[in-house]
This record gives sequence, structure tokens and C-alpha cells, in this order.
Amino acid sequence: MSSDVRFTDFKSDKQPTWCPGCGDFGTMNGIMKALANSGTDPDNTFVVAGIGCSGKIGTYMHSYAIHGVHGRSLPVAAGVKLANPNLTVVAAGGDGDGYSIGAGHFIHAVRRNVDMAYTVMDNRIYGLTKGQASPTSREDFETSTTPEGPKQPPVNPLALALAAGGTFIAQSFATDHKRHAEIVQAAIEHDGFGFVNVFSPCVTFNDVDTYDYFRDNLVDLADTDHDPTDFDAAKDKILDSSKEFEGILYQDENSVSYEQKFGVTENMSDIPSGAPDDAMDLVREFY
Repeated sequence: MSSDVRFTDFKSDKQPTWCPGCGDFGTMNGIMKALANSGTDPDNTFVVAGIGCSGKIGTYMHSYAIHGVHGRSLPVAAGVKLANPNLTVVAAGGDGDGYSIGAGHFIHAVRRNVDMAYTVMDNRIYGLTKGQASPTSREDFETSTTPEGPKQPPVNPLALALAAGGTFIAQSFATDHKRHAEIVQAAIEHDGFGFVNVFSPCVTFNDVDTYDYFRDNLVDLADTDHDPTDFDAAKDKILDSSKEFEGILYQDENSVSYEQKFGVTENMSDIPSGAPDDAMDLVREFY
């Protein structure tokens, strides 16, 4: 950790190709600020991205990064962290990537409690493929492929995380810059799996869940008497579909990460003696 790390240290020389006004800009900036504020060095940071508009976030950040396949960012991120526990690992994706094809990985990543952060840019639509309903779209959300709406209730990712044994469950808003960075920093510094669902509006294909909508409807838990260590209070908030909450909904102060529980402390990414005998023959067989 270093106290000399700046937000700009995490910026790469690649210019984002997101639509002007996309919430992913604010989401990414908050992640970079959170990393800098936590004293994490870019050379000790690994970003794993999924598929979708959010998928190129690793390209736009100065750190180690990998752009994985659809829905698979979490097992890759967990593998990175377990191979080298000294790294700060952040997985990033969208609601389609994380809560549809990646939903199974999401649940198991939550329950394993590997010490990493997962930020989901939730715009409640498939943006990259031009505006289809996503797992978090409203039941009556009209798109070209669901002209009468999906007609099924949206996935509640916070409830999924809580039911799976989540130890850090939070929600933030991409353009509430200070709060967003604070919440992501708390997820990074949490001893275990830090999950943050980020409201990240799509300005091109979603004219319902807009910046104005979230500004008018968000309830910041910091302005209430909510105790994030109270499981029952967290459950009540998470299951309250009448409100949109921002802040840390639940945090287990006694969380024990996977690495602590099973004594994973050594950097296994170094193989000083080289590859095992016949390893390349095995690789060629499946290549």
C-alpha cells in the first residue's frame, strides 16, 4: 500500500468509446478513486472484466487486466486472487453479464468469500447489443424484443447475494461521485467478497431508469438510522421494492475470507522450476 498513489495513476492512454453521458464513466472513475484512496498501487492491481459495454474497463485503466468471456469474470478473478493473494483484485461487469449467464458464478463467488471486489454496472438493459431487456429490467419495460415488456419480475441481485451468504452488499450511483468512491473503497477494504451494484444509466437505450430518476428516488442509507451489521434490517431494506437504496446494506464485521479460512497465503503464480514434464504435450492436445 502507498499513500502517494493518485487517481490519475490508474488512467490508461486509451480513450473510452462509451456513448457520451454513459454511466460507466462515473463508475470507472469511482473505482479508480477508491483504489487510489485505499493506497493500492496500479502495479499491484488486477481488473477482470466481463462482456458488454462495461467489458473494456480494464483497457481504460492502468493496471493488470483481462477481458474475459461472457459471464465468467468472477471465476477468473477468484483464480487470480488465489494464485497471488498479494494482488488487489476488482471484477467488473454489467447486469446482463453478471445476473444472466453469469448468475451461477455470482452466487458461488459470493458464498466462497474470496477477498476481492465486484462492481456491477447496472443500467437495466443490454446496451452493447442495442437495447434488449436485461435481468434487472422492469416487468413492463418496452424494448424492440419485448414490445409489451418482459412480463417477469426483475432479478434482485442484492437478495441473491444475501441468500448466498454475502458478507458485504452495497449499492451506489455512478454520478454520486464521492459516495460511489467511498462505497467501492469499503468493498475493496472489506475482508472478503465486496459486492457493489452500481446504478449506471444507459443514455442511449434506457429512457426510464435515467439520471433524473435515480436522483429523485435514491435513498442514501447514510441519511437514515440503518445499521449495516444488522442482518434483519439489511434483509428488510433489500426486499423493499418500493425504494432505491444507496449505501452499504449489509456488512459482516466478522467476515473471514476464503484465503484466511484455508491458509492461502503464498504466491502460486511463480513456477521457478518451469512447467511440469509433458505439460506442453497436454496443451497441444487441446489447442
